[in-house]
Amino acid sequence: MRRRRIGRRSIAAGIALGFALAVVWRNWPRPAGPAPASAQDAPTLPAGLEIDGEARVSETVDGDTVVLADGRQVRLVGTQAPKLALGRPDFTDWPLAGESKAGLAALAEGRTVRLAFGGLRRDRHGRTLAHLEREDGLWLQGAMLAAGLSRVYSFPDNRAAVAAMLALETAARRAGAGIWSHPFYAIRTPREAADHIGSFELVEGRVLHAAQARAGTYLNFGRNWKSDFTIFLRRDDRRNFDADGADLLTLEGARVRVRGWLVERDGPMIEIDHPEQIEVL
Repeated sequence: MRRRRIGRRSIAAGIALGFALAVVWRNWPRPAGPAPASAQDAPTLPAGLEIDGEARVSETVDGDTVVLADGRQVRLVGTQAPKLALGRPDFTDWPLAGESKAGLAALAEGRTVRLAFGGLRRDRHGRTLAHLEREDGLWLQGAMLAAGLSRVYSFPDNRAAVAAMLALETAARRAGAGIWSHPFYAIRTPREAADHIGSFELVEGRVLHAAQARAGTYLNFGRNWKSDFTIFLRRDDRRNFDADGADLLTLEGARVRVRGWLVERDGPMIEIDHPEQIEVL
């Protein structure tokens, strides 16, 4: 038992970008990394990534995966596009999945891209995990986020460029671009979280109480720990936060946005393992 103290194809035509990072609160560190300099700039590859090779894009699998002419399948690391069934039984295409795939195809197919890396280079499915920069300098992850055709989906072993990606996502969401005009991708309140167990969601609310227990750190959003929404950080994953000087206990009373997969553990919960999953609003 856990211990808690109660307490569409129309994409690239006129992509509007903006720098809209969430304002941090108390001692929460500001995310590192560059963001677009102006609303007129097309998204360019952030500094600090390692360029390693280039190839031509021959095929688009979905809105975050392409196939290169040399046969490699590349996952646009750091993003999650609306999912297509792709032959999986009992799986329904997510809304705007076709539009997302078409958008990436329009940007990438037949173009030469450079591969850039900032963390783990291959996933458990054998796909290459890379940022892709087109021969004209366009950053494909950034373009898809700016058009509202994908959202940020980061991992502790691939955190490079997440700050810049969050900025682009925020601007697209504020503009109601792409997926952000569809209720399937709406930001949930803590009360709504229980209706979306098993899905990847963004949840916004005010932390009622922050508590440290033997298993890890809990951020509670209600007084009933058996049913209210919670964020949980395992003790073993605290090193990712400690390295950035990020202390979850300082977030008591703060309004935050968290992203992750919702599970049922004495109420709806998102388990986090790296700081970029939380934005302090």
